[in-house]
Amino acid sequence: MHVLVVHNHYSSAQPSGENRVVDQEVRLLRAAGHRVEVFERRSDDIAGRSLPGKAAVPLLVPWNPAVRAELAARLRTSRPDVVHIHNVFPLLSPAVLAACADAGVPAVATLHNYTQVCPPGTLHRDGRPCTDCVGSKASLPAVRHGCYRNSRLATVPLAISLTVNRRRWWSGVERFLCISAAQRDVLVRAGMPAERLTVKHNFVPEPGACRTGAGEHVLFLGRLAEAKGIRLLMAAWDDIAADGGVGVPLVLAGAGPLEREVTAWAAGRDDVRHVGLLDPAQCRQAVARSVAVVAPSMVLETFGLVVAEAMAAGVPAVAAGHGGFTELVEDGVTGLLHRPGDPASLASCLRRVTAEPARNREMGQAARRRYEQSFSPDVGLERLVDEYRTAIAGRSGGGDSPPPLGDGNTGSRWGHPRERDGGSR
Repeated sequence: MHVLVVHNHYSSAQPSGENRVVDQEVRLLRAAGHRVEVFERRSDDIAGRSLPGKAAVPLLVPWNPAVRAELAARLRTSRPDVVHIHNVFPLLSPAVLAACADAGVPAVATLHNYTQVCPPGTLHRDGRPCTDCVGSKASLPAVRHGCYRNSRLATVPLAISLTVNRRRWWSGVERFLCISAAQRDVLVRAGMPAERLTVKHNFVPEPGACRTGAGEHVLFLGRLAEAKGIRLLMAAWDDIAADGGVGVPLVLAGAGPLEREVTAWAAGRDDVRHVGLLDPAQCRQAVARSVAVVAPSMVLETFGLVVAEAMAAGVPAVAAGHGGFTELVEDGVTGLLHRPGDPASLASCLRRVTAEPARNREMGQAARRRYEQSFSPDVGLERLVDEYRTAIAGRSGGGDSPPPLGDGNTGSRWGHPRERDGGSR
């Protein structure tokens, strides 16, 4: 199969699970013998632009006409079977959908977050869940609250893009790949076309290092931010420490806006270590040496990559009992779920997961079995290719016969492009 992947890479200053997922899928497809091309932009490149170029970036968020022209030309030349869209913010824009329609190539889109119904994509504001913009046609609440980077001005381009491109997304993508059933449920309730939304969990590569002993520490691996529950974890760990501790230290690996606060909190303690950013090999080793991985996120995570990575290494997780975590962690079997936002519940789960080594080992083994059944590369590849085939069949009208040719002007093998695009923008 010939696939063209479309992705705007997030800034390297903030390591992104989404970037990792995209890169891993590309490698997986190529290793299986599929031909994969990549059409990409990188947010890191914004820093090298001229001052007028930087100022123009927000104007391109809702629509980048140059990207439409460039991608359409690329598609007509390379003729892929399917386009797989990931992130289009801020440099690609939904103009990629019009390019696919111009060239008559079916599109699949992985929804890594909630940007289809929430401008910043988090469904979270001021430390609590927020659905004010879900179902809203203009996303005005997000602008009023400055939901993106705490800035009304920075939120405006996202709100405009969501509002003016909503119908284009919903009609121009053959298959939306949700990465959890919890995410799909939210999007269906928001009015997205249920028949185009399917669940395809992220896969996790074999880690190459699985836990062999009881583990040396409890590990938090992620962004040091309020939304990821880092303050909640600090409060729970203080409660544990006041009660005598659990016999192993808490290791905090990552960077983010609360790094200075975390560093000050950990300073001078022998039950906490802040180790900063780790490279991929160091992350795998840290996970494999864990008694448990803790994921106390305050937001409705669409998946929970760090939990799946722990499962791959045979390590149980303690995670917030909402969002995608509830599909990964079977409470009491592959890990423990705590009440979201409740430090006492989180502390109780951390005590339980560290108190009984035999039970912990059983949960780790069950987690590894669940990984093999649901989140391994073989499973991920099979589901991904199946979705591509479904999208191609849907675009061509189904059946085993070749898709109809276009009108001669576009050379499309998938039908007239304007039927999908709804006309030029």
